[in-house]
Amino acid sequence: MEYIKTIISNLRLRDAIDIGIVAYAYYKLYMIMRETRAKQLIKGIAFIIIISGLASTLKLFTLSWILNNTLQVGLIALIIVFQPELRKALEYIGRTTFISFSIFEGDDKKDEKIIKDITTACSALSNQRIGALMVFEQKTGLHDFIESGVVIDSEISSGLLINIFIPNTPLHDGAVIIKDYRIRAASCFLPLTESNHLSQDIGTRHRAAIGVTERSDAIAVIVSEETGYISYANEGRLYRNIQLEELKELLKNIYTHEEKQRLFERWWHKR
Repeated sequence: MEYIKTIISNLRLRDAIDIGIVAYAYYKLYMIMRETRAKQLIKGIAFIIIISGLASTLKLFTLSWILNNTLQVGLIALIIVFQPELRKALEYIGRTTFISFSIFEGDDKKDEKIIKDITTACSALSNQRIGALMVFEQKTGLHDFIESGVVIDSEISSGLLINIFIPNTPLHDGAVIIKDYRIRAASCFLPLTESNHLSQDIGTRHRAAIGVTERSDAIAVIVSEETGYISYANEGRLYRNIQLEELKELLKNIYTHEEKQRLFERWWHKR
């Protein structure tokens, strides 16, 4: 008890800030790596470290030498194995901003029209049980995925979105990628999620939506051809069977953020 009191009495404000930053960094790292293969790999590494410590304590020299050298060589292997997780972490840091864009106002009429067109298209596709997948690019570029499909670069309209996903048409199979206020490409191939925690009834379209949001900050909207339910994926999580009002709120958040971000960038470059 006295030892704890001594530590607390000697704790400076600088030390508290230092501990808080490290704790926050570890927490964010855990949030990024949870439900990925990195979590299992970390458990394996921790197990090896514990066994190595026991071997050293019990003076099992051969086992201790093997484990210590395995850990040293393994650092290089870890960089390769953890490459997707490291990339995700760095992209997260790159997307993080400490500047508020609330001082800017966007084009409300244009936003309302696009939100109405996308909502109308999703509603029509849902009523007819036509499968659809729309991906909204945010800060992380989706150029590689755009190149995998057919470049359209067209204004957004409900009629065009509905026609793209009509079954047995050339562009219906795959995802539509929307950037800013334009449909950039259709029939795009997306990576499937590697998560093992999903329900067995989740199909390929939903898995692709989760996959692209695991690798970027994109938001994906899905219409199920089996049930007609509208769902969306964000940050590797799937939110199923949302109502049209929820979809409108989601789209409002997307386009309000995009417009403010774009205006800020224009202002910043003019400085």
